[in-house]
Amino acid sequence: MSQTYDAIVVGAGITGASTAYHLKRGGMDKVALFERRRPAAGGTGKSAAIVRQHYSTALLARLTQESIGMFRDMPDEIGADSGYVRSGWCFLVPKPMIAAAGANVELLQSCGIDTRFLEPGEIADRMPWLNPHDVAGVVYEPEGGYADPVRTTEAYVKGFGDIGGSLHVNTPVRALLRAGDSVTGILTDDGPIEAGCVVNAAGPWSKHLAESAEIELDLRSVREQDTVWEARSDRPIPEISISNAVDAIYLRPLGQRRFVVGRGFPKDYIDVDPYNYKETADEDFVSDVQTRLEHRFPPFAGARRIDSYAALYDVTPDWYPFIGPRSGLSGYCDACGGSGHGFKIGAAIGRRLARWISENDVDEDFARLSYDRVAANEPFVGAYGGNRA
Repeated sequence: MSQTYDAIVVGAGITGASTAYHLKRGGMDKVALFERRRPAAGGTGKSAAIVRQHYSTALLARLTQESIGMFRDMPDEIGADSGYVRSGWCFLVPKPMIAAAGANVELLQSCGIDTRFLEPGEIADRMPWLNPHDVAGVVYEPEGGYADPVRTTEAYVKGFGDIGGSLHVNTPVRALLRAGDSVTGILTDDGPIEAGCVVNAAGPWSKHLAESAEIELDLRSVREQDTVWEARSDRPIPEISISNAVDAIYLRPLGQRRFVVGRGFPKDYIDVDPYNYKETADEDFVSDVQTRLEHRFPPFAGARRIDSYAALYDVTPDWYPFIGPRSGLSGYCDACGGSGHGFKIGAAIGRRLARWISENDVDEDFARLSYDRVAANEPFVGAYGGNRA
């Protein structure tokens, strides 16, 4: 390959695919998207893809709010469906978190997001499948729910190709090319390729790519396990996505009485080599999830395990992504560090980042996501006393 591009995006997960699509749609002439395997083959494809706006900063709440609108508008804009289902989302809150959850609800309501605590009578009426013991409150978002991470990503890839973007699948990027304080392109097995801007959206593999050009990237790759269960047909089951902070699990419907169920914070996060990690779930993890699931949602007693697997999170020190250019380094942008939030905010991040790159148009709050915050020692901090809310 001897072609030169205005921009190259490395990684066709949700963030990379959205960024490439919006760069091209925004008028950039020559845009290429490189993926070492296939779209959504990494962490995106195995995301639980729960959609909720309940965050402790207005920035992430608004990014999710924006992404929901983008998911909803995909059929008209791109001619492909994201699989977004407005099932609703609820958050089971333990007593120690009630005050913080209430502060979040007030924050989100001030952003125009439809969210509230359910009344005790509503909980009983809406949730006959719930064991309410130790549940101090339930936050409800009618706009929440879930989407299909693979269909969403493939929709952006399709849209990118339809408007003239250059897609390169099964094409690993071996290194970034750098000259002094500028990134000038990428290196593939077919040789060097020049670009005016390179976007590092390689997810858990972003750190290795950055290091190929001696670019610091404080990013962990951690193993994230999930399970899939099928409930018996004679019992009522949830029809909404649920984040359960009482028992530290989450679940979301897959249809046909099947659910993705995983562990939420607090839990151990084990660092792994993204090129060599165990992709099947541990049996003790499966057993632990099953115990928590059956305790909180009794109708799942006797549920059949359909699948269990492990994927990867790319995790930043403050659990907020690294997005955008850096001071003192031209021709390079980060678009990584989803830290478990990546799917639900990736569509909006791609659109905003494309505008930042092509028009230098960025609001102050979004610009804080730049890696520059590491040097400035200005991390994001959530209202729950941690950064994972």
